[in-house]
Amino acid sequence: MADVTPALVKNLRDRTNAPFGDCKAALTEAAGDIDKAIELLRKKNTAIQAKAAGRETADGRVGLWIAPGNASGGLIELRCESSPVAKNDMFIELAVDLAQHVSKQGPAASSEAMLAEGHHANPAKSVKERVGEVVGLLRENIQPHRMARYQGGQVGGYVHHDGSVGVLLHVEGAHADPALLRDVAMHITARTPLAVSRAHIDPALIEREREISKAQAAETSKGKPANIVEKIAENRLNTWLKESVLEEQPFVKDESKTVGDLLRAAGLKPLAFTRFKVGEIA
Repeated sequence: MADVTPALVKNLRDRTNAPFGDCKAALTEAAGDIDKAIELLRKKNTAIQAKAAGRETADGRVGLWIAPGNASGGLIELRCESSPVAKNDMFIELAVDLAQHVSKQGPAASSEAMLAEGHHANPAKSVKERVGEVVGLLRENIQPHRMARYQGGQVGGYVHHDGSVGVLLHVEGAHADPALLRDVAMHITARTPLAVSRAHIDPALIEREREISKAQAAETSKGKPANIVEKIAENRLNTWLKESVLEEQPFVKDESKTVGDLLRAAGLKPLAFTRFKVGEIA
C-alpha cells in the first residue's frame, strides 16, 4: 500500500478543496493514486448531491460577473437551503463563478441544462461537478435558478451587500465609467422600474393602468365635467409611467435629475436590464 503522506494529502486538497479527512480517505482507498482519489471524491460529491436534491432551496444569493472592459456580463440566482450557507465564502465564490459561466457560455435553457454543460474554466468537468464540490463541503442542496447575460455595447451591474438582490444593466454609446453603470444598477435594485422606457412596457399593462386611473378619477371627481375627469385620469397614468420607467425616474443619488438625464450626459442609452431578487417568483 502506498504511503499517504501529508504532502500528498495537501496536493489533493489544493486540487479539490475537499476536507483533509476526505482527501486522506480517498488517497488511502486509491492506494496513493491522486487521479483515482479525485474520481472517488467526485463520486462522493455526486452521492451527496443526489441525497440533497429533493430538499427545498428557499435561500441563496445573486451572483454577478462583468467581463474586463464591460463587454459582457452574467447574472445568476443561486439557491441553497439556509442563510448561513448563502453567506458562506465558498457559496459566494460559486455564485460569482457561475455568473462568469453564464457570461461566457450564455444562459442555458434550464437549470438542468446548465448543470450538464462543461464548466467554462475546465470543459472536462461539468457544471454539476463544480457545484458538487461545494455541496460536498456545505452539505446542502444547491441549485442554479435563473440566469441572464448581456453582451455587445457595455454592461454593468450591482449586487446588494447581502446578495439578496442584483441587477445586470446593458447600455450603448460612449465608453462608460463602470462606477456610473454600477450606480444606475444600484438605482434599479432600489427603485424597481418595470422597463427602460415607455416603449418597453406591455401596452396591455398600460391600458389596464389607464382603466384604473379612469375609475379612480371618476370616484374622486364626481360632479366635474367629463373632460376634466379625463385630464385627471391621464395625469394619474402619466405619474404612474414616470414612476415605472427607468429613464424617467429621479436618480436615487441625486433626485434633481432623472436616470435618463444622467445617462444622456454621459453619451449613453439604456437598452435593457435584468433584476433578480432571491426567492421571488420568476
